[in-house]
Amino acid sequence: MKISNETKVGALTAIAITVLILGFNFLKGRNITERNDELFAVFKSVKGVGPANPVLINGLQVGKVAELKEKDKNLSGIIVTISLTKEVNIPDNSIATINSDLLGTTSLEIILGNSPNFIKSGGTLQTTTNPGLIGEVKGALSPAIENLNKTLASLDVFIQKLNTIVDPNTKNNIQGIIANLTTTSKSLENLLNNQTGALAKTLGNLENFSGNLAKNNGKIDSTLNNLEKTTNMLSNAGIDQAVMSMKNTLNKLDNTISKIDSKDGTLGMLLNDRKLYDELHQTSRSLTTLLDDFRTHPKRYVNISVFGKKEKGGALKSPLHDSTSVR
Repeated sequence: MKISNETKVGALTAIAITVLILGFNFLKGRNITERNDELFAVFKSVKGVGPANPVLINGLQVGKVAELKEKDKNLSGIIVTISLTKEVNIPDNSIATINSDLLGTTSLEIILGNSPNFIKSGGTLQTTTNPGLIGEVKGALSPAIENLNKTLASLDVFIQKLNTIVDPNTKNNIQGIIANLTTTSKSLENLLNNQTGALAKTLGNLENFSGNLAKNNGKIDSTLNNLEKTTNMLSNAGIDQAVMSMKNTLNKLDNTISKIDSKDGTLGMLLNDRKLYDELHQTSRSLTTLLDDFRTHPKRYVNISVFGKKEKGGALKSPLHDSTSVR
C-alpha cells in the first residue's frame, strides 16, 4: 500500500511538534515522564535562581524550579514555580527560602512546618529571606568593619593633632621607641624559634609522664587503698587512749619533779638543804671510821682474854681509806 505524500507530511509535522514540545519542556527543566505537581512561592528577589535550580527538603532534592515570572507590572514580587519530582507530604505552613553557598550555587529549600494538613498541587508556600552563608559572614563582619573604620578615623585625627604639638625631638624619640619595639619583637621571635625544640621536648616529656601515670593508674589506686586501710587501722588501734595515757604519765612525772624540786618533801630537803647534806656526810664518815677501827682493833670492843689484858693502841681518827671526804 502506497503512503501518500499528505500522510507523510502530516506524520512529520506531528513528530516535529512532539519534538518541539519535548525540547521546550526540557529547556525549561520539565520532564513529562516525571511527576509534575506544582507549587508556587513569591519572593521579593530571586537573585541567582533560575530554571532547573534544585529544590531541597532537608538536603534531599525533591524537585526543581520550573519557571520564574513577575507577579505584576510593578514587580512587587516574583512568582517561582516549583515542579515536584518526588511524592512527599509538605505541611501547608512550610516555608520556602533561597540559599547560596560559598561557591555561588543557589538552591531553593523548603523548611517543613508542623501543620497536620498538607499543601495541595497548585498551592502557594510562605517565603522568607535567607541571607545565606556569605550574607551571614558579611552581616557578622559589618559591625567590625564599621568599628575599624571609626577607629582608623579617630587614629588619623589623633596623628594629625600629634603632628601639630610634637616637636622634632619628640618625634625622633617616638621613632626610636617604635624601632626598639620592632627589634624586641624580632628578638622575641628568634628566641621562640630557638626554643621550639626545647619546648617540644618538654611537651614530649610531659606526654610521657602522663602516659606513665595512665599506665600505673592501677598501682596508684592500690597504693591509695593500702594507705587508706593503714590509716583506718591506726585510727582503730587505740592511739587516742595511748596518747592520753602518755599525757597522764607525763603529768605525774612533772608533779614528781616539782615535789623533788621543792623543799617540802624529804628528797627535796636532801637535794636543796646543804647543811643537812653536810651533816649526813659527816655521820657517814664517822660510821666508816668506827667500822674501820672495829676491824683494826676488835679486842678494844670485845675483850675475850682470860687475863683481861687490854689492847694497846689509840683509836682511829679517820677511816683507813678516806674516800668519803668532801671534795
